[in-house]
Amino acid sequence: MLCISVEEFLFWKKKQLSKGGNQQSLAVLLDCLGGISTSDLNSIIFNPNGKLHLKKNLEFLESVWDDHLLESCPVQYLCGITFWRDLKLKVSKKVLIPRPETELIVDIVFSIFRKKSEKLFFAELGTGSGAISIALALAYPLSEGVATDIDQDALEIAIKNYKNSSKQSNLKFCCGNWWSPLESFQGKLDLAISNPPYIPRDTYEKLPKEVKNFEPKVALLGGEDGLKHIREIIQKAPLFLKEKGWLILENHYDQAEKVKQILIKNKFTSIEIVKDLTGIGRFTIGRYK
Repeated sequence: MLCISVEEFLFWKKKQLSKGGNQQSLAVLLDCLGGISTSDLNSIIFNPNGKLHLKKNLEFLESVWDDHLLESCPVQYLCGITFWRDLKLKVSKKVLIPRPETELIVDIVFSIFRKKSEKLFFAELGTGSGAISIALALAYPLSEGVATDIDQDALEIAIKNYKNSSKQSNLKFCCGNWWSPLESFQGKLDLAISNPPYIPRDTYEKLPKEVKNFEPKVALLGGEDGLKHIREIIQKAPLFLKEKGWLILENHYDQAEKVKQILIKNKFTSIEIVKDLTGIGRFTIGRYK
């Protein structure tokens, strides 16, 4: 560990932000590579004459920050790590960087299945880094889960993240498109979850370059209207859910009402649009009959 003064660190931090970028991205870099958490950053204000311990020197951290600014590459990919809920996850350009708003999916599950001792059988379609499934497998240790993804490289990252996060064995991984790896589980799921690609084509073309140039297109583009994959997931869900089984979907900021109508058309009940922390209808949930 390298020891530097708080004064020197704050001067360095101010210099980095003067070049561009934002506080949040720099905080991710400092946490992932420097070993300085957000709580550490907040506490040094009260101890300006103190010392800080770094895992990497400032020159190295600055070189990574410069790469981020020059190429617009997300800091998480440059670090190979991101933080999500209480998980530390490996990420690469093969997987979408899990977003803070997606953390609410886990809270929605908690609100439906209140007892952590419940023996659920759940599936996540399009797991990416594995974030959602790992969080649920840890929260419901008596449950069994299956996480799928169309990309074997993404699944390898998810498997590593599960092994790094847990000593449990209640989560399996299968490669395939949406429901196809789950044929042997028809009528057996208490819960299915997906944060599928839902960006409409016109919107995708206008995405910021740090997203469009680096994050996997297959995890973002949802067809012309953004609902291509959501339709497929909803239409086939009744084959796999138990009676009264739940489906939880993340959708684009303006899609919730359309997703609700697709759920109604496919005989789902107890349909609810759940808003994220910014007040956007980010999730649509329903129960099959």
